[in-house]
Amino acid sequence: MAFLDFVHSLMSRDFTMSASPNSLLQVIAMGVTTHLYFRKFEPQNPIALIAILVSEPILYIVVQNPTTLNAFDVFYIYTAFLLSVGLSIVLYRLSPFHPLAGFPGPVMNKITQFRSIWIQWEGHQYLINKRLHEKYGAFVRVGPNELSVTDIDIALAILGPGGLPKGRFYEARHDPRAPGNVLVLRGQAHTDRRRIWSRAFTNESLEEYDEPLLKRVQYLIDRLAGAPAPTDLSLVISLFALDFMSDMAFGGGFDMLRDDSDGLEVRSMFDKFGISLSLLCHAPWAVSTLVHLPALSKNILKLRKFAVEWGTNRILRGAVTKDLWYHLYDEAGLEKEKPSTRQVIAEGSLAMVAGSDTTATCLASLFYFLLCYPKCYQRLQAEIDEVFPPGSGVSNMLKHIANLPYLTACINETLRLLPPVPTNGPRQVPYGSGRRIFGGRFIPEGTQVYTPPYSIHRDPRYFSPLTEEFVPERWLPGGISEDQVHNLSAFIPFSHGPANCVGRSLARKEMMAVASAILHKFDIHAADGFDSREWPEGLRDHFVTIRGPLLVNLASRF
Repeated sequence: MAFLDFVHSLMSRDFTMSASPNSLLQVIAMGVTTHLYFRKFEPQNPIALIAILVSEPILYIVVQNPTTLNAFDVFYIYTAFLLSVGLSIVLYRLSPFHPLAGFPGPVMNKITQFRSIWIQWEGHQYLINKRLHEKYGAFVRVGPNELSVTDIDIALAILGPGGLPKGRFYEARHDPRAPGNVLVLRGQAHTDRRRIWSRAFTNESLEEYDEPLLKRVQYLIDRLAGAPAPTDLSLVISLFALDFMSDMAFGGGFDMLRDDSDGLEVRSMFDKFGISLSLLCHAPWAVSTLVHLPALSKNILKLRKFAVEWGTNRILRGAVTKDLWYHLYDEAGLEKEKPSTRQVIAEGSLAMVAGSDTTATCLASLFYFLLCYPKCYQRLQAEIDEVFPPGSGVSNMLKHIANLPYLTACINETLRLLPPVPTNGPRQVPYGSGRRIFGGRFIPEGTQVYTPPYSIHRDPRYFSPLTEEFVPERWLPGGISEDQVHNLSAFIPFSHGPANCVGRSLARKEMMAVASAILHKFDIHAADGFDSREWPEGLRDHFVTIRGPLLVNLASRF
């Protein structure tokens, strides 16, 4: 009540300013000092930030003689304080004293992170980053404390052993109510969890997935054979990928290809989860507060609840096959200490997204390129027909996909031009390390460093000529001349180093099987009125890629 009486007394005074010029200097000094404090002790949530910004002017007013101040003085003090804090931040971030002052980039990106958040909301981060690298070079300052690097030697050093660890971007992906999964863990914890994941993707383990993969491929072919024209091939492949993911991760349970309504709901849930989480990752200091906003939290919690339900059902059902859960839960008893149920369930949402979304994106992109490049389509279909004569069944396909070099080349070229994770998550120079040196450049502690595959793969220093064109021949022996550039080290669609994609071998097998089966059974044409060349305009980068419809007409060949 005393505070309300104080405010009322201020508001009841006249609006003739009584604060002195000396008071203005004091308020400005207070604002600059607050910025210096923020630099050293960054608030970890918006509530703490707001509390500091609101309380400091109040304390200043109390120290002054409040009986001599009126409402205009209060407004004057608050305005001067907030402007001085903001202006101090802007000037420092643009000044030569900022640790990243030597790196070029757009002024707005240097000033505020809100620019990155807006770009992420639109899903155009991968495109804008590429344009920035074309303008500024291999190092671009894409945020107040963020860099993007396309020099492949430096990128590999950052991602490789002894490089930079995952930072606050990944911390934002960690549910504080659950143990961390392999994506967010660091150091020895990541090494231990990665070892368990790796068991699920040895050559022996991969054979366990052959039977469910072939079964799902046959369901896919049957679904396409009975699909009305036009067919959204991107969606149907997504439903297939979800079904196979459930077999691979949980021993079965999904039947999205048979029930479109369920599939559309799950697909939408995955997309909304990706959008919400990607936005949070660009404001890690505010995650503890933003995660409670209904618009963001409902999408994240819905998928996590979904993953918990499937993990719980898998526990109750027990092992039917040696699925991913079999290895993560250590049902073979190979670990000294069995992972807890909570730990394994924490991997559920990661397995769902990583086990379906990335392969579906690559397959949809592959068919987009084949529609745009008819000669490549004809050559690939001829190769498949040579290996699989008319009447060949799906059951024998996995035995012969190694004999499809042009299909492998087409998939590689698709991964080069449209990697499913186009920007990748950043690594961070650890606090307390002072700085790290890469390629002779000093990168200060706390800096987030991106190594975007989309920009690297489309850099003519590594792939040229026809850098922006779909040229599968560049991946074949003798497919390029000596004066052409084809740097395999710069091909990182599955990332690089200790934290690369553990399931890449299975993903390749899945893509080879699906592509060869569809191209063997059907002739594919873009639907009337659908311009397939415009399809990339519907791609959105929310850590993984969100896609629009790919409308085609299918005709059975045999």
